Amino acid sequence: MTTLEQFLLRAEALLLRVEGMLPPAIAREPDWKRGFAFRWRKRGAAGYLQPVAHASTITLDDLHNIGTQKLQIEQNTRQFVDRRPANNVLLTGARGTGKSSLIKACLNQFAAGGLRLIEVDKADLADLADIVDLVAGRPERFIIFCDDLSFEEGESGYKALKVALDGSISAQSDNVLIYATSNRRHLMPERMSDNAGYSSDDNGDLHPGETVEEKISLSERFGLWLSFYPFKQDDYLDIVAHWLGTFGCDAAQIAAARGDALRWALQRGSRSGRVAWQFAKDHAGKLPDA
Repeated sequence: MTTLEQFLLRAEALLLRVEGMLPPAIAREPDWKRGFAFRWRKRGAAGYLQPVAHASTITLDDLHNIGTQKLQIEQNTRQFVDRRPANNVLLTGARGTGKSSLIKACLNQFAAGGLRLIEVDKADLADLADIVDLVAGRPERFIIFCDDLSFEEGESGYKALKVALDGSISAQSDNVLIYATSNRRHLMPERMSDNAGYSSDDNGDLHPGETVEEKISLSERFGLWLSFYPFKQDDYLDIVAHWLGTFGCDAAQIAAARGDALRWALQRGSRSGRVAWQFAKDHAGKLPDA
């Protein structure tokens, strides 16, 4: 080994020792005046809140055929903004039915009253405690938004979210709620073996009931559950008509588009609100200018 190689090895060892003595990186304060929505970003070991320059403008009135879910989450969010007791919310069910859009619409509904949204990727859930500490002293009300959430066995973010919801020695901050969406009701994969009793297999779980309890314990920490179901044909066409209207189509054009809208849904294998939105953009964009 050359003298240079020995020097580099010693220098690397010294840096590792110094890094171990340094305090953890502290997230820097964002510019709170730059927007209502933020994303949690990581740069090396440090995290920070990045303002969203062009946040979604969807409103509660844009969301059709989920009236019950809309009333429940609007009421819960209103309680939160008004500094009354409110629950963390888990929205689960069929894809494309408005789960994420409903949370964004709540932000637009209550932003003027001090509501702010922080989007956190599943990979960064371990930073939830740092995010809560960062905003705990702020006068605004913060919803931490975790979209399309699901976990596999042993993922670290699962434990971090459980602690953030209701499992830490410290109380959850008064100005923070967690809203999450998922296609899985219990956020974890569920298998037929979970329903089995004692297994004689050497690798079998001696206490399968406890395994099931562990899998549902996370979802139970959300106080409010909202379930979403696939849309019927008339519901789908109603959503298509709404979005075509927002793009300037008149009643005759909307009626003439029904057949194309159904064929579009058939090709996609879904009559979801997302598919209706995609069809409306495609169809309205092809219409000749008046």
